Amino acid sequence: MKKMRNLATLILAGAMTFALVGCGKSDELEPLKNVENGGGDLKEITLVLDWTPNTNHTGFYVAVNEGYYEEEGLKVNIVQPPEDGATTMVASGQAQFGIDFQDYLPPVFTSKENIPVTAVAALIQHNTSGIISLKEDNIISPKDLEGKNYATWDLPIEKAMMKNIVEADGGDFSKVNLIPEYVENEAAALQQDIDAIWVYYAWAGISTKQAGLETNMFYFKDITPEFDYYSPVIVSNTDWLAQNPDVAKAFLRATKRGYEFAINDPDAAAEILVGQVPELSLELVKESQEWLSPQYKAEVKQWGYIDQNRWDAFYKWLYDNGLCEEIPAGYGFTNDYLPAADVSE
Repeated sequence: MKKMRNLATLILAGAMTFALVGCGKSDELEPLKNVENGGGDLKEITLVLDWTPNTNHTGFYVAVNEGYYEEEGLKVNIVQPPEDGATTMVASGQAQFGIDFQDYLPPVFTSKENIPVTAVAALIQHNTSGIISLKEDNIISPKDLEGKNYATWDLPIEKAMMKNIVEADGGDFSKVNLIPEYVENEAAALQQDIDAIWVYYAWAGISTKQAGLETNMFYFKDITPEFDYYSPVIVSNTDWLAQNPDVAKAFLRATKRGYEFAINDPDAAAEILVGQVPELSLELVKESQEWLSPQYKAEVKQWGYIDQNRWDAFYKWLYDNGLCEEIPAGYGFTNDYLPAADVSE
């Protein structure tokens, strides 16, 4: 996924910080546009994705298709990100909302430029990423990576996390063969020179299954609790939020309805996503949606809720391991704009 190429840009080059500085400050945000629709004015806002549309984003497309945004007085334009990422557009005022990942955000939160970005909702409650491998390679847990070829992006955070889980399982990380490789086709890579790949199962894992491969998968969150971070999240411009709280709440109310629809009827939600994005494979989307829909809320009662203890734990782990500057407790997110949990939930 392009996720990792963007992560490399953030960590190795600091490109986001410099791009944001060049784009302008938050006080240059343009006001929301009003557009005529059936005699009523809709506030037009932009949502920029983290990558190409997939089942992480289903709730947005459902909310558009079912008219949930219009009922809140909004016209939402969903766009794909520039090379330097969605958060760049959000921070510079080119988009009101964007999709990012908690593990991408340390360079933003620790920048001396005071980049105005805040996470306002979690799209998925738990980190669904992990290591996938062919079943025949018998990689059941991290220590089994010894002597195997792991496709690495050669990034400090990535390698530190991999070292942590291998050693936590009693293995020797120095015995893992790190193969620098950007994998675009997981199924093909696993059948060639790569034994293990870091993936999000709902998309890449399902893709390998549909390619006819039998695989094993273990998840980071099941090995080291601090790695149960939020991926992905909705981010917004901090200053824009303060100036437009009602619009932000309206957007999240409608978005919640879209994700609740996907939770309750994943098959119909998959049909809607493919109807909105016809280049997607209906077979892949349906199976992915079936797997992912229960993950949107998992055990929480309030859609989008971000738990501060988990949020802080990951950043403390990064700081304690010298991977980022200190991020204050509770910094970088808010639940204040989320719709309340329904009594029935």
